[in-house]
Amino acid sequence: MTDALHRPPVVTRISDLIGRTPLFELARADNGARLLLKLEMFNPTGSAKIRMARQMVLDAERRGDLRHGGHIIESTSGNTGLGLAVVAAERGYRFTAVVDSHAAADKLRAMKAMGTELVHVDEDTDGEELHTAAREELAEQMAKGKDNTFFTEQHNNPSNAVGYYAVGREIARALDNRVDVLVGAVGTGGGLCGTALELRKHVPGVTVVGVEPKGSIAFGPPAHDYYQSGTGTPEGATIGLLVDYDLIDEGVKVGDIEAFATARVVARRTGLLIGGSAGGVVHDALTRLRTLPPDAVMVAFVNDGGEKYMDTVFNDEWMNARGLIDEAVEAEIDETLAKLRRN
Repeated sequence: MTDALHRPPVVTRISDLIGRTPLFELARADNGARLLLKLEMFNPTGSAKIRMARQMVLDAERRGDLRHGGHIIESTSGNTGLGLAVVAAERGYRFTAVVDSHAAADKLRAMKAMGTELVHVDEDTDGEELHTAAREELAEQMAKGKDNTFFTEQHNNPSNAVGYYAVGREIARALDNRVDVLVGAVGTGGGLCGTALELRKHVPGVTVVGVEPKGSIAFGPPAHDYYQSGTGTPEGATIGLLVDYDLIDEGVKVGDIEAFATARVVARRTGLLIGGSAGGVVHDALTRLRTLPPDAVMVAFVNDGGEKYMDTVFNDEWMNARGLIDEAVEAEIDETLAKLRRN
């Protein structure tokens, strides 16, 4: 019976492998408080965003917005596009991703390998916020008035949040409803808020902490450019409808230097590669771990792995060229993690 329970599944679609991602104990404080990472890189495409990509397509089909042979269009910095590329390929849709120079090259190559049409916005625009606005505008224009063509519009699509309900259920089930704090990045808002909404059905008292890059505006100014990709709300972009402030107990900001330093230290200390924005989430979680009550359980939502950031976060030349390496910051994080992993 035990062998049967652990037998790998046989599936007919790659999207059938979504979910049931593991929890990894990264650190434990002297009082027994634990930090667990929900490792979403174990999904196909190595990211949580395939969860909501599938949900947006399934719901569009149910409404009749997508029919056989239809066309999906989305503005994406990478991970959502990868998820939509998988779903489009397996369900027979054409997919166009509107992208810009901020997307990781490996993500663009992977989308193209799955048959995605890549459309680049005007590279003459300056700044993260202008690229994001230009992408959204172009994607909307490309879909407008065309039959059997659907702009998934991830920032304002309710299906985005619905796609993450399963994460909340998975966390509650794995921990027997014992979760005190949930920490996650806030980009579209769907990942953290969708997870939190469902988790609170099982654990009503869980504290929810949203993390965005310094320079993002979801939790207020000041605004400026940042290098953490796939997260935050740049100046000039509209905060998504899925950012539900009633569900978020605390909003914090983590700078690029601290976020990337954390990702690099975690890799060296544990062998686990996490993405740059996930580094921001883990940085905040490590900071607050020692403030938690005895035996508290904190879960950090790790959206994706670090394999897609070999040319950026884990590339010393790229990091140094942008002034993103601070040896003192890395040393401090390394010391913190070393102490918390010994307990």
